[in-house]
Amino acid sequence: MNTTRRGGTGDVATATDGAPRKRRLVGIDAARGLALIGLMAIHLLPAWNEQTGEASWSWRLFSGHSAALFALLAGVGLALGSGARQPREGRALTADRVSVLVRALLIVTVGMTVNAAMPEDPPAYNILFYYGMFFILAIPFLHARPKTLFIWAAAFGILSPLLMQRMLDVLPEWWYYNPTLPNVLSNPAGTLSQLLLTGNYPALPYMTYLLVGMGLGRLDLRAVRTQVRLVIVGVVLTVLAQLVSAVLLYGLGGYSVLQEASRLSESTLDEILVWGTDSLPTDTGWWLAITTPHSNTPLAIATSLGLSLAVLGVFLLISQKIGDWLLPLSAMGSMTLTLYSAHLLALSLELHYDSPYLWYVVHLLVAAVFAVIWQRTLGQGPLERVVAYCAKRTRRLVAGQGGNANPGKTRNS
Repeated sequence: MNTTRRGGTGDVATATDGAPRKRRLVGIDAARGLALIGLMAIHLLPAWNEQTGEASWSWRLFSGHSAALFALLAGVGLALGSGARQPREGRALTADRVSVLVRALLIVTVGMTVNAAMPEDPPAYNILFYYGMFFILAIPFLHARPKTLFIWAAAFGILSPLLMQRMLDVLPEWWYYNPTLPNVLSNPAGTLSQLLLTGNYPALPYMTYLLVGMGLGRLDLRAVRTQVRLVIVGVVLTVLAQLVSAVLLYGLGGYSVLQEASRLSESTLDEILVWGTDSLPTDTGWWLAITTPHSNTPLAIATSLGLSLAVLGVFLLISQKIGDWLLPLSAMGSMTLTLYSAHLLALSLELHYDSPYLWYVVHLLVAAVFAVIWQRTLGQGPLERVVAYCAKRTRRLVAGQGGNANPGKTRNS
């Protein structure tokens, strides 16, 4: 049993064995809570304004970016859970890798269970199925240092979109938006290609966010200097990606090439640049210059990554002063697996179509109230507790010890 001195977000909890144990970084949980709110908005709120036909505020703010923020924070959590600034080695590293594999399989199980309750034409696409693949692909990188992780992230961000565009015409087709176990067993090749390259949240491009997050988790995220740099780098990266895209499309003739290669009218192309397509067109490499949400081009990845970095930096900065005021967000962010799964199950009832704004408020309020009460009384979220217990037990068995493999780690994993 631990006793914790209440105060600022940088307080230290003291375990009964006398080892210092850093408290959770509230800013990380708050950022994760915002990502959950964003996904709820995309699932529930209209994507366009019925009067003007233009993209809605929720679409512009959250489409593609919320999922990227989730993946970035997943990487941060993986790093914090595997030694933080001091990656483990030897048997402890092996234990971490097996633990992450167990965590991934449990998340996939939860995801497919939720998928089984979803209608054939689903109101939302479940990211949990892909999330497990993110974790599996992260296993070889658990020992890596920040510089190595950032280099690999850049490689995934540049090469994965190229591979994705070149392979789309030859990869097996997939038919299930939210695959269940029977779907996976009946079409394993299509499922694998969906997970890696052709799905809604393809793992190879998304490894950019995950690896950057892991690199950040190896830094001192409690340092104000690090937090300010996150904001600056994030803003610069976002602006630069948008600027490069604009130059390529409108300054160097990319827009005209897209029209000619795809035989699209100007209005149709403009719609694609806002809403995207089911898959990235393969008729010309100039499509890689767009920044449309979920297009997973290098510049789209850079845009979402920059926004995610800025959001994380801002929340880390403000949580030092107003951490207590962020409680609804941080409580939600500490149990997103539970809340996201419950949100999707509620959507599967398909009661929200006639009153999307009302149901959005209902989902938010229920999630916030439940999260605050549960966290204050019972701590870890229900599904989070099960996953954490199985993962920690596995880690200890592999490591050959009954206690915590690293009692001094930051607890945002």
